[in-house]
Amino acid sequence: MGRMLIGLGLLLVITGLVMEFGSNLFPLGHLPGDIHITGRHGSFYFPVVTCIVVSVVLNVLLRIFH
Repeated sequence: MGRMLIGLGLLLVITGLVMEFGSNLFPLGHLPGDIHITGRHGSFYFPVVTCIVVSVVLNVLLRIFH
């Protein structure tokens, strides 16, 4: 259990570093196909393609490490 928590913590740190410093390399959240609607009274944003990409990557990683 301890090793799993350490591994999960390291994975979260690496993910955070990639999101912070690698946003120019991996523009997650601004991919073509993400829905962004702006109206007079507000805006709506739903990252459809970003959710699909993250889901596929996590699925592949979980299958590799399972």
